[in-house]
Amino acid sequence: MTSLSGITPSGRLTLGNHLGALRRFTDRGGFYFVANLHAMTTKHDPRRLATLTREFATLMLAAGVPEGTVFVQSDVPTHAQLAYLLECTSYVGELSRMIQYKEKGNGRPMTRASLFTYPCLMAADILLYGAERVPVGGDQDQHVELARDVAIRFNREYGETFVVPRLNKAALATRVKDLQNPTAKMSKSDADDAIGTIRLLDPPDVIRRQIMRAVTDSGNEVRHDEANKPGVTNLLEILAACTDGDPVELATAYASYGQLKQDVADAVLALIEPLQNEYARLTTDPGAIDHLLAQGRDRALDASTPRLQAAARAMGLAGSAP
Repeated sequence: MTSLSGITPSGRLTLGNHLGALRRFTDRGGFYFVANLHAMTTKHDPRRLATLTREFATLMLAAGVPEGTVFVQSDVPTHAQLAYLLECTSYVGELSRMIQYKEKGNGRPMTRASLFTYPCLMAADILLYGAERVPVGGDQDQHVELARDVAIRFNREYGETFVVPRLNKAALATRVKDLQNPTAKMSKSDADDAIGTIRLLDPPDVIRRQIMRAVTDSGNEVRHDEANKPGVTNLLEILAACTDGDPVELATAYASYGQLKQDVADAVLALIEPLQNEYARLTTDPGAIDHLLAQGRDRALDASTPRLQAAARAMGLAGSAP
């Protein structure tokens, strides 16, 4: 089965991104990309976008994502080309119901048209590669459902062209919450100095300090109880995700919040420090990174071009044959 996933460079990558995405990118036949075109749907700093795009790609490689599977979205023009064809297949009503548009646009002044249509780009990202499973966080479920709907509609109206994808959700990693606000997701879009977010390139002493300062709950009982003990539950779920344990069972080993925090910090650093070391090694040889990303780009183009051409021919565009 082909696996595919992309990460938008909208802020620095976090522990949640690693647990929920990077370390799951293991399929040597998969396609994993930095979705930098998606980062342009709202106002952005071009220099920061370029910096984060390179940082994300290097972190993906440092995390052990297989060679030949990592690329930058804007380097593969088939994504934007198929997105337009899918815009011609999608309906205004279904795009207007997308959560991102309702939260960030929906009549607000200077809303970019790309914010409204970008679900078509996301659908193109998925459908280009015949991906059968799409590992995403819970906030992206709606977009994968749209990709499914568009694929089904396209196949019905123009002939069998696209594989209809399905979700592949992480169990614990999708629930990593902010250390200072454990009812909210840990987000890469948070400010770079937000103390509730663990960023993959934060120094180890900063990471340990942030975990030790994490919000807990009233009382001193350590138990997994999301409704009444969201802070402790978040720490238990982080520990479980880092150690492949069960958060309910892990809770029985602790009599104090302090020891739990110590063990969470140790587990997080054991996961992140090797990643940071490999990132540092890779950045000493920019040419090697360029070569690896070129491999990913070329493979993505080879894989995606035939399906783009098939879709164009099915819609009646002349000159779309190879």
